[in-house]
Amino acid sequence: MVTVKWLPRPVPYTPVWQAMQQFTETRSADTADEIWLVEHEAVYTLGQAGKPEHILNSGAIPIVHSNRGGQVTYHGPGQLVAYCLVDLRRAGLYVKEYVAALEDTVIEMLHDHGLEGATRKPGAPGVYLPVGTLGASGRFEPELAKIAALGIKVRNGCAYHGIALNVDMDLTPFEGINPCGYEGLQTTDMARQGVKLSLEQAGEELAQRLMTRFESAASRQHA
Repeated sequence: MVTVKWLPRPVPYTPVWQAMQQFTETRSADTADEIWLVEHEAVYTLGQAGKPEHILNSGAIPIVHSNRGGQVTYHGPGQLVAYCLVDLRRAGLYVKEYVAALEDTVIEMLHDHGLEGATRKPGAPGVYLPVGTLGASGRFEPELAKIAALGIKVRNGCAYHGIALNVDMDLTPFEGINPCGYEGLQTTDMARQGVKLSLEQAGEELAQRLMTRFESAASRQHA
């Protein structure tokens, strides 16, 4: 079984990160997996291998050096973060399969809301949507904009951190960084793409889809 919890909103990043680490360090083989749904206060986070030069102008937004994978990203109001505390061994998932499961879940959710272009980008974890940009020719040219960022940490076969989905947020802070280490990478959110969901609606839907996927993997493992 998977337990879903909403954390108080908005919540600072560091206490949640510390709580995830403690949960993972102290869990046993019988501990139920959990999904924590979070809306963070504004923060830039650098992953374990994150390069400070990808922070262009942090302004008044604090920077936290985290132990998740990936480079730099932004969390803030209007963004849904699903922290997935999952025993990968029990679920029978390798890390690469788990990452694919997180991405697939978000892609399927976006497809079901009419965003059929939701996709992966080779060599760049996360979920992207094609958006039009004005090229040098004066014509609109397709470009992939990031709508969901992914970063995980695995300890003793158990994963934590998770995936952040841009629901309806101020995207300006992304201009202060090279999102996920990619210069000039565009970002978007569901609202700008015509999908109007509250953070609560998006959270409940994403959590249900993640629960179904994790429980299905576990069932196959123990069949």
